[in-house]
Amino acid sequence: MNSEFLEVAVVGKTVGLKGQLKLNNKSDFINQFKKGAVFYDKNSNEFEVESFDKAKLLIKFTGYNDIDSAKILTNKILYTTKADTIKNCKLKKDEFFYFDIIGCKIVENNQILGIVEDIEEFPMNHMLLIKTSDELTQKNMPKNFYIPYNDRYIISVDIKNKTIFSKDSIDILENS
Repeated sequence: MNSEFLEVAVVGKTVGLKGQLKLNNKSDFINQFKKGAVFYDKNSNEFEVESFDKAKLLIKFTGYNDIDSAKILTNKILYTTKADTIKNCKLKKDEFFYFDIIGCKIVENNQILGIVEDIEEFPMNHMLLIKTSDELTQKNMPKNFYIPYNDRYIISVDIKNKTIFSKDSIDILENS
């Protein structure tokens, strides 16, 4: 799969007899699942949204008009492109796409603590999973640690230079 593709949803079971399916959204942008939007599977097959019920998370794709034809889509992972995401999903000030944050260096007091490997969502906060720098793992620090993505620990984000400036994150690392 091309690195320009982003996983955005998993298609669930069929609902009713007319080809509707449950959608398990894995993105922050539910509005991207609108009529006419196109998504892809791992083989780059296209799936165009015919209708989407945001309240019930029910989706119907063009050409899948009955329960039997829709069943083959169950458990299919849907992807979109980074370009489509940037075009269709509007960010507010100081918001970033996951693909912009993942891969950023975490820097505190001019020391690189590690690289953001993933972002995990919890009810109260997002947590950045950090792969600790080799320099620090050689000093017997944990190989991975988490930093809450909030103002308490994140000073600023520089997407252009793939750097996140943090404070007090070294304390988290040392106590992990």
